[in-house]
Amino acid sequence: MSNQKRNKILLITLVASLGGFLFGFDMAVISGVLPLVQKQFALSASQEGWFVSSALVGCIIGVAISGELSDRFGRKKPLILTAVLFVASAMGCALFPNLSGVIAFRVLGGIGIGIASNVVPLYISEIAPAQIRGRLVTYYQFALTLGILVAYLSNAALLKDASAPKVDPSVLGHIFNQEVWRGMLGIGVVPAILFLSGLLLIPESPRWLMQKGKTNEAKLIIAKITGQKLTEISADQSISENSNPKSSYKELFAPSMRKALLIGILLPLFSQFSGINAIIYYGPRILGNAGVSLSNSLISQVIFGMANMAFTLFAIWKVDSWGRRPLYLFGTAGAAISLILTGICFYFNATSGIGLLICVLAFLACFACSIGPLKFVVASEIFPGAIRGRALAISIMVMWVADTIVGQLTPILLNEIGSAGTFWFFAFFCIIAFIAVYKLLPETKGKSLEQIENDWKAGDDKEVFFH
Repeated sequence: MSNQKRNKILLITLVASLGGFLFGFDMAVISGVLPLVQKQFALSASQEGWFVSSALVGCIIGVAISGELSDRFGRKKPLILTAVLFVASAMGCALFPNLSGVIAFRVLGGIGIGIASNVVPLYISEIAPAQIRGRLVTYYQFALTLGILVAYLSNAALLKDASAPKVDPSVLGHIFNQEVWRGMLGIGVVPAILFLSGLLLIPESPRWLMQKGKTNEAKLIIAKITGQKLTEISADQSISENSNPKSSYKELFAPSMRKALLIGILLPLFSQFSGINAIIYYGPRILGNAGVSLSNSLISQVIFGMANMAFTLFAIWKVDSWGRRPLYLFGTAGAAISLILTGICFYFNATSGIGLLICVLAFLACFACSIGPLKFVVASEIFPGAIRGRALAISIMVMWVADTIVGQLTPILLNEIGSAGTFWFFAFFCIIAFIAVYKLLPETKGKSLEQIENDWKAGDDKEVFFH
């Protein structure tokens, strides 16, 4: 493939990955908004909880409908809907006068996040050539971490600007000065409009078009993307996805696909039970004890956000050369060891030196280069084409449910078994993840989605695992 065509695929991927950027931005921006909203409206504990979790409710709704939307209407139309929801949410949160309205627009934004968390990796996996598919899907995770970091930085910049004394009676003055939290939420309209504009220029997924019998249209898109002549596009590209256009969820429970379904459920589950939330929870204290001067927790969020983003670059670099299995096995083993050592530091009260910081950064490195991004890479490529959207929605729904459970469980664990026990608890799940991945996860690098699907259906475990 020529550099020109490779750049075209990369541009399409970057546009789609803006959905991941908005996902990360929208979920992280609330950290700077919450204290200001709580102070202005004197929120009770339950109101504060609802303000934060309202977006999560939207996420669950979005994931629940995303599979049906993407399999019935294609990948591009749900992405456009997602962009419209992001624009509406950002503008509504900035302009709506009362808190109930702001929460309603947060729910709308959450629905957008839920749809994007499924359809973006799905679309990228279907548009990408097999030899670089893992790298391109990992760009989604990178964009997500970049969105988180930009949210922290924009919060800090807007808060600093608002602290300077000024009188501005305009609407913008109200949003960015008197009630700066509205500006923090509203600034998301800029990447949302860019996302919407970019989506109007990218093509529909050719694999979805093939599955719907629109072979000629799909071939035209493939020809534009890859530079192939129409006569060079092989028949199996058109037939394999269209061989069973009326497939249903029953196909997931067929004996040949049960392992794929189990993998699609376990990887997002292990991702949330890896301990990433506990690390973020202890982030400010860990850096402070390690001797880093922190004026507030925002600085620590920026530092951990930069580390998370930087380590994700390693996954982009190696996922298509090392493969999924080695990277995931390396990541889970390293995460387990790092968490065990972190627990030992807390157990022996060795929290004032550089050792604890090294353990935490080692965990972040292992998570960001394997456990975090690979759940999207693998889940987006192991399911049958005819129901890939709905199947991936199940996988992403597990991620959100597990995220909710861990969020509720972590403070209980910290109170009942202490910091050391909590980190060992998550280390145990990383060990279980290592065993499960070693036993179940196929190596899919370099294979087309059609090859992977046929390998599952043929029951050829050696071909699936050791390609």
